[in-house]
Amino acid sequence: MAKITDRQMTGKPGASDKWLSEVAIWGHGSLVARITPSGERLFYFRYTNSRSERVTFPIGTYSRDGNEGTMTLAEAGQRAKELAGLHKSGIKDVKEHLEAEEAARIAARDAELARIAAEKAAIEAAHARLAARKTVNDLFDHWAKVDLINLKDGGDEVRRMFKKDVLPFLGDLPLDEVKKGHITEVTDALLARGVNRMAKMIFSLMRQMFRFAVDRDLIEHDPTASIRKAKIGGKDTERDRVLSEDEIRTLAKLAPEAGLLPSTEAAIWIALSTCCRIGELMNARWENVDLKAGTWLIPSEDSKNGKAHTVTLSAFAIDQFERVKTISRQSEWCYPNTKDTGPVCSKTVTKQLGDRQRKPDQGTMSNRSAKAQALLLKGGKWTPHDLRRTGATIMTALGVLPEVAERCLNHTEENKIKRTYQRHSYNKEMADAWRKLGDHLRHLLRIEKSIRVKNAPKRSGFL
Repeated sequence: MAKITDRQMTGKPGASDKWLSEVAIWGHGSLVARITPSGERLFYFRYTNSRSERVTFPIGTYSRDGNEGTMTLAEAGQRAKELAGLHKSGIKDVKEHLEAEEAARIAARDAELARIAAEKAAIEAAHARLAARKTVNDLFDHWAKVDLINLKDGGDEVRRMFKKDVLPFLGDLPLDEVKKGHITEVTDALLARGVNRMAKMIFSLMRQMFRFAVDRDLIEHDPTASIRKAKIGGKDTERDRVLSEDEIRTLAKLAPEAGLLPSTEAAIWIALSTCCRIGELMNARWENVDLKAGTWLIPSEDSKNGKAHTVTLSAFAIDQFERVKTISRQSEWCYPNTKDTGPVCSKTVTKQLGDRQRKPDQGTMSNRSAKAQALLLKGGKWTPHDLRRTGATIMTALGVLPEVAERCLNHTEENKIKRTYQRHSYNKEMADAWRKLGDHLRHLLRIEKSIRVKNAPKRSGFL
């Protein structure tokens, strides 16, 4: 059987189909070409199947140059030989075999596409779940809106602490991934800075926040639950620092040379003579201070126990408030911030006093007071709250009843029965207690002043 030629394939079509044939592999099939009256030039593989049937199986369309979607004569011949090889290998039903292969290929392709789609869907679902998971930042925002907003400062101080010392460590963590180690990482960093009391405070706040999350089913377990607060920075010790009379006289000598703001120096003596909390003084408004009547009202929103408290000002305390008045001038605040939009930070005085009580080996902090040891006293470091304790201690030493001193401190009576049935106001006794305290402090400071004058070097020459 002669070979099919391109000349034959490009010949003019006839009135009926023209068939051309050449053996692919003898006894196992032939390449067949068909030229139709319309000019179509088609290739087939012709073979005998397992049922002795003659099958003419289409394999492509002819073009001399083998354009896209067509076959050259050589390509058709090669394809026919491949199919004849299958037939020779024992696959007699070539068409069925090819159709089964194609079905398997399509099934495999569809399975792979389904696998890729399922994998993509799983990844997207995982991303969606991850996006939906609440982080510690999300929890903190929720907690702040529900609980912290009820604090007197609206939670501003807790927000400041968390943004500085907690959220940089935990903020981006998903809630269900927070472990005990993450909590101790925060507290260990604080302990390394030497701020043990702050570490305990922040740990307590973190515990409140995570218990808030447990209560709302945001997490199943509180990661702080297995941590004992006593292990954070050691056991709490109650401060009992009280300044002695010698220390008070020394303080009167040191304060003017310590580089303090005049208003801060006055705050020392106001805190000592009224037994107030320093935050109450920093938040004071002139509308609540009556220097003529000698009273200072601490409104409920500024007091720790939420109860309004009226302080009877001694002559000594009035003198200090008058010093502050000359500085704050027309402001509505006794201690206004620099923009006069509100009071200064409640920690302002505490920081100024602390900066001037650094140990000699601690050096001077950058951008802080150069007089780092200016207010050191022999009894050790003291704070504004120690002045409050000192004032109450002096009261009792002057014969004031402890019950009255406690009222001057605006402490809530712990005994419920007394709190319910003993309703005496003690206003007169409290006023007398503040007067005695003020007179005693004036006496101490006069003694110190007279000592300074006596020990001052005498000038020589003309006055």
